[in-house]
Amino acid sequence: MIGLKGVPALHGGVERHVEELGRGLARRGHDVTVYCRRYYTPPDGSVGGLKLRRLPSVNTKHLDAWTHTLLASLDAAPRPFDIYHYHALGPATLAFIPRLLGKCVVVTVHGLDWRREKWGPLASAYLRLGERAAARLASRTIVVSRELERYFARRYRRRTAYVPNAVSAPGPVNLEDLKTYGLEPGRYILTVGRLVPEKGIHLLLEAYRDTRADVPLVVVGDDPYGKYLAQLKGTADERVRFVGYVYGPPLAAFFAGAYLYVQPSTLEGLSIALLEAMSHGAGVLASDIPANVEALGDAGFYFPSGDVASLREQLRRLIRVPEELKEKGAAAERRVADLYSWEEVARRTEAVYEAARGS
Repeated sequence: MIGLKGVPALHGGVERHVEELGRGLARRGHDVTVYCRRYYTPPDGSVGGLKLRRLPSVNTKHLDAWTHTLLASLDAAPRPFDIYHYHALGPATLAFIPRLLGKCVVVTVHGLDWRREKWGPLASAYLRLGERAAARLASRTIVVSRELERYFARRYRRRTAYVPNAVSAPGPVNLEDLKTYGLEPGRYILTVGRLVPEKGIHLLLEAYRDTRADVPLVVVGDDPYGKYLAQLKGTADERVRFVGYVYGPPLAAFFAGAYLYVQPSTLEGLSIALLEAMSHGAGVLASDIPANVEALGDAGFYFPSGDVASLREQLRRLIRVPEELKEKGAAAERRVADLYSWEEVARRTEAVYEAARGS
């Protein structure tokens, strides 16, 4: 597995995806090696069933992923792996290295990263090369959403394998963890994710500010570079709580205790945070981008993406209808249990590997 920061997953959807997928493949009898960045995965870091190989990187915005993927590709290519599995568009540009040696390469596209607002024209152009590499160079291409499946079919006439993200079934949750943050169950609005512009947190803050709601808005996540977070804090009022990265049982408590979960993103692959909120039975309000609609179906509420006025009105309305939220939350919980299982992800990925080796 190449192209992620590392495991155990501290933050990031790709990291969570690879950790859970790797565990599932290991349980099915496969030998899985994950290439990790030294600053992310400590020397004593471990994940049961996975072999972790730590390599350095140049830890800057534009060189971190590229330098680590290059070193990982050069290190992995001569080794006798059956499958070289690259994750995301940027790393896919270097998948040609094992391909030159006749190796079998699979690429998972987690989203159209060149659309992300943080990238300038040069970086976006490079990521578009990764998109072409995923479509033309890989032995098999995996996509995490039906929207991406349609995109690759339309643009490249490439048949891809649809293998979505997933979540584990929630275990027991200790809502006492919320007291650490001064919160009461059922008395806050929640949003979770990396603090980058396409997550739409600035839209949520603007809409929430004008609702005059008497429940706090909790923002879980952080900004790796700080600029966007500073912008958000500059526009937030005293009701907004920025709590940084939260993982494990405390994060489960945040999901389980939320009155309402809001997903205001303008761009997604298939959000694991959204699936986690659904798995805990949270009532969800999401932007109507295709990836969110695909995940949530009719088990939640929507507003037109980027429309602050509509988001504001939905927040005002949903604050007054707790029973409606509970009903939708129960439907969301059932939907996740039926459609998004890591064991099913591992089974489908194994089938892709078998097809790739046979091609």
